[in-house]
Amino acid sequence: MDRPRLSPTDRRALVAVAAQFFVNGAMTASFIARAPQLRDRIGVSVDGYGLLMTVAASVGIVSSAFAGRIIHTATTRRVLQAGAVALVLSLPIIGGARSPAVWLIGMFVYVFVDALVDISMNLQGSWISARRHTPIMNRLHGLWSLGMLSGGLGAVAANAAGLSTFVHLLIVAIVTAVALAFVTHHLLTSDLEGHGEPEAAPVNGRNGAPSRLPLVLLVAAGMFAVVMEITGGDWATFRLTDDFGATAAVASAAFVAYTVGMTAMRFGGDSLQTRLGRMGLHRLSLAIATVGFVTASLVPNQTVSLVGFFLVGLGVATFMPKLYDDAARLPGRRGAGLGAMSGGIRVAFLITPVAVGGLAGTSLSVGSAIAIFALPAALGLALVTEWNDRLLRPTALTGEAER
Repeated sequence: MDRPRLSPTDRRALVAVAAQFFVNGAMTASFIARAPQLRDRIGVSVDGYGLLMTVAASVGIVSSAFAGRIIHTATTRRVLQAGAVALVLSLPIIGGARSPAVWLIGMFVYVFVDALVDISMNLQGSWISARRHTPIMNRLHGLWSLGMLSGGLGAVAANAAGLSTFVHLLIVAIVTAVALAFVTHHLLTSDLEGHGEPEAAPVNGRNGAPSRLPLVLLVAAGMFAVVMEITGGDWATFRLTDDFGATAAVASAAFVAYTVGMTAMRFGGDSLQTRLGRMGLHRLSLAIATVGFVTASLVPNQTVSLVGFFLVGLGVATFMPKLYDDAARLPGRRGAGLGAMSGGIRVAFLITPVAVGGLAGTSLSVGSAIAIFALPAALGLALVTEWNDRLLRPTALTGEAER
């Protein structure tokens, strides 16, 4: 499809949305990286802090359920503007809490609003991406990853300087407030134009009513993708320490390899998508991820495992940008598709660590536990995305020729 060049307004909106992704990642990492200090400040054990995190994370599922209605009524720009205020104000509460109850209040606000912000910025990103000659969703998610890295490094510096969590997160709140004042001023002002293309016709069911099957398949795809991301990233270090007896320093290299692979592909994925098409890149990514999981989890060699985790990072990097973009393009109420998929993703984020950890705690090796979850998830993701592609292809959902 031949698309016109972006207007000056769209170009400013692109810079603003890119900044939103970066800032959002940095804000989240700022308090995640200081979890031990926050735990000590509110006076709970490691297990207790994990339980509190699970309770706080569950609020995101509730927020996702109402996201479509809220965004359709308020518009993405207003959600991002109000969300910026709420996120900034919640950070000092999280950092300054002296009791679990106060900490939960701050986290409830942050998690609830963050889910709405996440969906709104992905909607704006998807709309601008559709108006460009080359897509940008992978790079936007790459900026979020860089924001997470920056927020983590800021936490390291705050620890080194002896700053309390309250002072640190207050500084983060002030800096991000200034940045978000610029960001929200230049965002797209209207949601009506959307992707700048005729809206795709909904897929009809047997009774002639719009079918919910494409949405259900997207939710399933998001959950499969999360299983692959968590098993490939969060359990990489345990594979080396528990299965190979590696030192903590060497084991950290597994997570670094995964992260480098993911970051590299997110910044290179858009150009590959231009050449291969949306599904072409997705199939390539699935193949790379599958090879990576086999080598990382089943080959009894530490060096091969490190290479495998690098391949896993390369492979899974494009899953979320594609699925967010697909959900944003579904016909119907703005944000409804993204809200449903976001809810499914957050459920998978709650369940997967417990399930993998429980299996890894048996007589099985960590590598076996990773393979038991990741390889079926890869097959499931392949099946549901191919099925959805066939369902939606006649409606020209992607707005581009399949290759």
